[in-house]
Amino acid sequence: MHVMLLSCLALVLLMPGPGFTAPTFIPEAECSPSTEPQGDLKLATEYLQQYYNLKAEPLGRMKRSGSSFTSKVKDMQIFFGLNVSGVLDTETLEVMNSPRCGVPDVDEYSHIQGTRWNKNVITYSIGRYTRDLPRSTVDSLIESAFSVWARASSLTFVKSRTHNADIMVEFVTYGHGDFYPFDGPRGTLAHAFGPGLGIGGDTHFDDDEHWTAGETGFNLFVVAAHEFGHALGLKHSRNPDSLMYPTYKSSRSGNLLSREDVANINALYSPVRGRTNFYSRYGLNSYNPWLSGSVFPQLMQDKCAPDVTFDAVSTVGDATFFFKERYLWIKHNAQNGIKEGPISNFMPKIETSIDAAFWVPRRNSAYLIHESMFWTVKGSLVRGKPRPLSHFGFPAWVQDVDAAVHIVKTGRTLFFMHDIYWSYNENRRVMDFGYPKYISEDFPGLNATTTINAAFHKEGFIYFFVGPQVYKYDYAQKQTVGVEKANSWLGC
Repeated sequence: MHVMLLSCLALVLLMPGPGFTAPTFIPEAECSPSTEPQGDLKLATEYLQQYYNLKAEPLGRMKRSGSSFTSKVKDMQIFFGLNVSGVLDTETLEVMNSPRCGVPDVDEYSHIQGTRWNKNVITYSIGRYTRDLPRSTVDSLIESAFSVWARASSLTFVKSRTHNADIMVEFVTYGHGDFYPFDGPRGTLAHAFGPGLGIGGDTHFDDDEHWTAGETGFNLFVVAAHEFGHALGLKHSRNPDSLMYPTYKSSRSGNLLSREDVANINALYSPVRGRTNFYSRYGLNSYNPWLSGSVFPQLMQDKCAPDVTFDAVSTVGDATFFFKERYLWIKHNAQNGIKEGPISNFMPKIETSIDAAFWVPRRNSAYLIHESMFWTVKGSLVRGKPRPLSHFGFPAWVQDVDAAVHIVKTGRTLFFMHDIYWSYNENRRVMDFGYPKYISEDFPGLNATTTINAAFHKEGFIYFFVGPQVYKYDYAQKQTVGVEKANSWLGC
């Protein structure tokens, strides 16, 4: 099926409020590319200001040589998988000249909650219709666009005849009351607000475009499917095959959603575990608790139970930590015996479970993850406040991970969630391009239907903790070479 992807896709807006920043509207500029260096610089400056938070120079001056400008060019090149030079080369300018969506590609997330509807049955209503198509055709195309996401997830969409629906669909032109006016033909095609009260979820289409049900003009079905992805809480993707990729593509394959899109919508609307409001309960250690005695509760965990499992396993300094719910075992590499007890006995005021943990030796730091936040442990002390998981470059819908492990040889940290995983470059401090990927494709032999509870790297092997078993995985040979019981790691 030959279809059109949107020219300027969606403008997704997080509603202004604590921890949310709405994109800044940039006045319409000249659309035609300039071959003059000054024209290129003007194009790049406006592009980086709108999409990469480049700060405006005093009195409107433009500088190509500034460190901030170069850094933002590199950010843009990283996002699009270009040669990271910081230079406005031909390929970079070509991407900057491409029609695209208005939402910034790089967001600084200061909030701890993702953008999603807190329900799985979502209502929608169509207000003003386009002049280009019969109403019945618009109804059918909009319903089909919602069905794209319904078939790929547990979501259900119900058309409503009221003006109080979750997602209000409107065909409008120029200024239309939301402070983000459209710009006439062939500019911004549509925009959508992220989930929320009031205008949240509402989706607007520029009626100055030529909307069609086929291959001429702009295909309403494809544009609407992209917009509704934003209205459901999805961000733009770096994957050119994704429906949520920010720039215009003249044609697509028959499958509108990529496997990444399917994984993303299901991860965003998977069942949410009970969350503990721990953000204000962080603490700083002023001593080395795992080298000193701790007061253990009377009820101890049976570390040698045949069905014992771990939520996270990681080196921390010269010890190995095994986390299970709010309990902790510490196996010191230079000492006999194992210390154990509630996590808060060793790290006061951390009163939550730990979902994933990993150790980066060159920083002498461990990272302990609980749902959407993580603590940094340097040496033997918890340092500073917990920070959002989006610090690593995750999209906002990623609110927890199942396991994490750092591979010293490659300088990568791997994050596992459900049946997908990410690769984070610790040297450049960015996610590698093309992720997430399916675990089953890159780690053959692991059961694709089971969740990885914890992961640990040692002497060239990754040990995957899956339930009460541990799979010894040869990372170089890409194969499982052994299976053992999880409790054997505690000397049982």
